[in-house]
Amino acid sequence: MTVVGPFGLSVRDQALETDVQAGLAAVEAGLLEATKSEVPFITEAAQHLVRAGGKRFRPLLVMLASRFGDPYAPGIVPSAVVVELTHLATLYHDDVMDEADVRRGVESANARWGNSVAVLTGDFLFARASHILADLGPEAVRIQAEAFERLVTGQILETAGPRDGRDPVAHYLDVIAGKTGSLIAVSGRFGALMSGADESVVDILTQYGERLGTAFQLADDVLDIASDAHESGKTPGTDLREGIPTLPVLRLREMAAQGGDPADLELVQLLDGDLTDDARHAEVLTRLRAHPALERARRDTIQYAEDARAMLAPLPECFAKSALEELCDAVVHRAG
Repeated sequence: MTVVGPFGLSVRDQALETDVQAGLAAVEAGLLEATKSEVPFITEAAQHLVRAGGKRFRPLLVMLASRFGDPYAPGIVPSAVVVELTHLATLYHDDVMDEADVRRGVESANARWGNSVAVLTGDFLFARASHILADLGPEAVRIQAEAFERLVTGQILETAGPRDGRDPVAHYLDVIAGKTGSLIAVSGRFGALMSGADESVVDILTQYGERLGTAFQLADDVLDIASDAHESGKTPGTDLREGIPTLPVLRLREMAAQGGDPADLELVQLLDGDLTDDARHAEVLTRLRAHPALERARRDTIQYAEDARAMLAPLPECFAKSALEELCDAVVHRAG
């Protein structure tokens, strides 16, 4: 048994492990090439998060999905570079919106160079992704455009908040289906599509990616509360401090509204206060870590991961399918 990719994913076949490692190495080289500019400062800013590392979760999914067709087809590595570039671009923009200071264990671009440079660098990465897409054909361009529309729509919905009468949890799940699930779904779709897999397989791996992407984001929500900075690569409680409504917080509010427990209501009041105050932030973080709402969010994460696993049932038994199933386990493990 060997280990490859994010979370220490186990791969039980030497040929698969070798091919996936080679594919990810090619993606890494492609990312560095795609982020080069004739202007040295742009290269430095664009490669800032590339060189900081990362799980490369989306490229790994492209590689595994390609195993259901021709895994050596020429469009696979470029499509993996596209999805990772798009993801990286959103991180630059997210950190500006969240006023984050740390990303992937290093100083965020906005903290280092300011918001304008961070936003423009994200735009530069989107442009480079589009350039690569143009060589993959109009179908790939359409797929990416639709996913990008969903991603931006999810971000806008998050910013606007739920409309009157809408269940906040249902609204939030719609938000992350767009913000996170859409691009991870494209990862599965590109891998299968570029490999020439059957249309039914392309659809299965697209639906799998959508569900896995939701589980992935829910696991991040749990990590924002439960982890330390070493585990998550960013300051714990960043979303909490910025007032971003993650699932543990939404579950707490739901429980407080339904049960009326005085301790829950008090914690909600603390959440509604000024969490830029370090002492108040620390108190809320400590109490949330011990609250049943966090465990409820973990169970939600497990359910979405299990839904993703169930999507794989029609696929033929092979080492790639086993690895995709293990990705579901790995996502759940991240959430504790």
